[in-house]
Amino acid sequence: MIRLFVPHDLAAGAALPLDEGQSRYLAAVMRLAVGDVLAVFNGRDGEWRARVASVGKRAVTLEAEAQARPQSAGPDLDLVVALVKRARLETIVEKAAELGARRVRPVITERTNADHTRVDRLQAIAVEAAEQTGRLDTPEVLEPVKLERLIEGWDAGRRLLFCDEAGEAHPALQALKGAAEGPWAILIGPEGGFSPGERERLRSLNFAIPATLGPRILRADTAAISALTLWQAALGDWRP
Repeated sequence: MIRLFVPHDLAAGAALPLDEGQSRYLAAVMRLAVGDVLAVFNGRDGEWRARVASVGKRAVTLEAEAQARPQSAGPDLDLVVALVKRARLETIVEKAAELGARRVRPVITERTNADHTRVDRLQAIAVEAAEQTGRLDTPEVLEPVKLERLIEGWDAGRRLLFCDEAGEAHPALQALKGAAEGPWAILIGPEGGFSPGERERLRSLNFAIPATLGPRILRADTAAISALTLWQAALGDWRP
C-alpha cells in the first residue's frame, strides 16, 4: 500500500489536502482515483487509512478514515556525520532513515571538503525513506555546524559513539557491550579522517566512547551504515 507523510492532524473524517508534488505522484504516476485507499502518517497520530476524496488537475485531497497503527517512538539516536560529497551524503541520510536514526546532524570538521548542503533536499530524502520503510516518524535533518560548536553545546546525557578510524579502540560491539540505554549519537568523520587535534578533543570527552569499525578503512557512507547497524544490534530496537 502507498504510504505518505502528511503534516495535517489525523482524525476520522479529516480532510487532507496534498501539496502539488504529492498530488502529481498519486494522480499522474500512481493513477489513483476517487475512492482508492492508501496509508498516511504525520509523526504524531500513528498511521491512518485514508481514501482519495477528490482529484483535480493539480490538487488531490484525501479523507482520513481510521487509525491502522498507534504512534510509537523508535530509539533516540542521532547520526552526526561530517559533510561529504553530495551523492554519498544523500545515501547516508537515506540509510539513516531506514536504520532508525531520529536525527541527522551534519558537521564541518577541519578536513571537511564541503561547508554547505541543501538541507531541504536531504529532508525530502529522509521523508521518502520513512514512507517506504514503514516508520511512523521522519528523521530530522539539521543545518550543518562546526564540530567544535556542536561539542560545546552537547547534552552530556547523550552518549557518543566516536568512530575513530585511526586510534586504538575496542571494536564497536565490544565498546557498546554493557552500555546504558538512553539517548545516543554516532559520530562519523570525513573522508580524510579527523585531525589529530579533533581526535584528542573527542577522546577527552567523558560522554564519548571511541570504537573501531573493523580492520579496513571505510568510506563515510559505509561507516555510517555499519555503525548504525551495530548500534541497533547492541542497544536499539533490533533486539528481541
